[in-house]
Amino acid sequence: MPVKYQLFSYCSSGADKAGVTIDGQWLDLEMAAQAADVSWLCGQSVDDLVAAWSVAQPALRALVQAIADQRGAFDAARLDPAQLALLAPLIRPGTLYCAGANYRDHVEAMGRAFNMRLVLDPKSEGVDPWHFIKPGRATVVGDKAQVAYPAHTQKLDWEAELAVVIGAHARNLSVEQAMYVVAGYTCANDLSARDNLVRTAVDPTSPFRFDWIGHKCFAGSCPLGPVFTPAEFVESPERLAIRLTINGKVRQDSNTSNHLYNIAEQIAFLSTRVELFPGDVLLTGTPAGVGMETGTFLKKGDVMKVWIEGLGELETTVV
Repeated sequence: MPVKYQLFSYCSSGADKAGVTIDGQWLDLEMAAQAADVSWLCGQSVDDLVAAWSVAQPALRALVQAIADQRGAFDAARLDPAQLALLAPLIRPGTLYCAGANYRDHVEAMGRAFNMRLVLDPKSEGVDPWHFIKPGRATVVGDKAQVAYPAHTQKLDWEAELAVVIGAHARNLSVEQAMYVVAGYTCANDLSARDNLVRTAVDPTSPFRFDWIGHKCFAGSCPLGPVFTPAEFVESPERLAIRLTINGKVRQDSNTSNHLYNIAEQIAFLSTRVELFPGDVLLTGTPAGVGMETGTFLKKGDVMKVWIEGLGELETTVV
């Protein structure tokens, strides 16, 4: 069994760098690669590694095995995690594909909150998965980021999500093929300006009444992190506990087993519409407990923490 590791991106002296964490050790990737004589990894960002994932994997396995076997040889590469300025694991992500209404408990809660009949088993009714898009570089921030409360909203909401990182080109995949293009996973928080979805001045019958840019796309609206976990270390992404707290109070507490469409089904469907590229990210939906269900929204000073089993904890502060 390969030694488990995770990858991260960080900023040091104004430069973006890559790192690897193994068994509680945090190391600069390039310095560790030099010490282990794994030259291919030198100068590579996490984005670069994902873009060449089939080549990167064996090189990373060799590196982390060397670190596990010869701990003393890597002292110069060690970092103090308490002093790290973490960035999103992917600094230059591709397209962010975001699933809507994909947790059974979320759909049930929204139906109760708004007295609506919502489909709880869409597959049985022939309903396809549904996604919207966020621009990657314009919205992504890393762990412990401070996100400015957008001036255009008074109803800023949270959404804890499992994020899936694509590691290969993909087009017209079957469900059985889909998981082979997954490089790994991280935590996400799909921040949303709820009062921007509907353009109230536009006729209710107009197809142009909805504003998904205002609703979902603003600076800092997609925190990702804290680390990237390769897929080989996640036994089943469909059985992961997921939780979000605000100022220490649990707001969302669920499991990815509540997905209405699993990850393979979502990837397969998306690949029939567009070509997926390495570095694209799939946000797989959010469970029950978002603020919109109760009319409770974020305020300045709130600290959100998204925790997903085996993937770490992503912290974001609203300022």
